[in-house]
Amino acid sequence: MGAAGQGLSDDDVRSFREALAAGRKPKVVFTAAAGQIAGQVGQVVELTDPAASEEFVVVRFGRDELPFSPADVAVAPRGFGRRAAAEPQPEPEPPAAPAEPEFVLDRVPAPRPARREESSVQTVEGAKPARRAGKAAKPKGPAGLTVTLAYADGEWTVAAQQGSKALAKPYVVKPAEALRMVALVDVPGVHEAVEQILAAERAEAEQQAEKLRAELAEIEARLAELREAH
Repeated sequence: MGAAGQGLSDDDVRSFREALAAGRKPKVVFTAAAGQIAGQVGQVVELTDPAASEEFVVVRFGRDELPFSPADVAVAPRGFGRRAAAEPQPEPEPPAAPAEPEFVLDRVPAPRPARREESSVQTVEGAKPARRAGKAAKPKGPAGLTVTLAYADGEWTVAAQQGSKALAKPYVVKPAEALRMVALVDVPGVHEAVEQILAAERAEAEQQAEKLRAELAEIEARLAELREAH
C-alpha cells in the first residue's frame, strides 16, 4: 500500500479494484495535491477507465461523489478516520464563486442515435486555496460542468454532466421551456433557429390535425348513411 500523502500506487489501484469487486469501499485520505480538503477521509466507490481520464478514482466525500486522480488520494491508515474526526480542522477559505455555465443549443439530425453526441460548453475552474498560506500546494479546480440543450426527432432534451459523471441524463422538456432556456443565451441566430424549428413543428401539427378532421368527417358521413339505411 502507498504511504499516506504520496498518492496511490499501481498496486493500490489493483487492490482497490479487487475490494470494490468484493463489495467493499476502501477508505482514502486526501493528499496535499487535493487542495483545501487535504487530510480529510473519503470512500472509494468506483474506479473508471484510466484511459478516458486521469481522474478515474471516484470518491464519496460527504454527500458528493467526485472523481480524483491517484495523486490526490492515499490509502488511509487503520483507524485514521476516527482520529481525524476527533481533531479540529482549520477553517477553509471561501472559494471564489464560479461563473454560471452557458447553455449550448445542439440540433441533432434525425434519426436519433443510440447515444447522442453532446456539444461542449465552457467550463469555469477555480483553484482551491492552499491549506496553509505558508505552504504552497498544487491548485485543484472543480471538474468541468456541461449543460446541453438538444433537439432531435421533434423532442427537446436537457442533460448535465460534471467531468466524467452524468449529473442529469437527457430528459424531455416542453418547447416553451426550451425557448425560455434559449432566451438566456444572447447569441445572434440562436433565437431565429429555435423559432424556425417551432414554426415547422406547428405547421406539421396543423396539417396532421386537418387531416384527422377530414377523416373524422368522412367517417361520420358514412355512419349517417348506415343509420339512414337501417
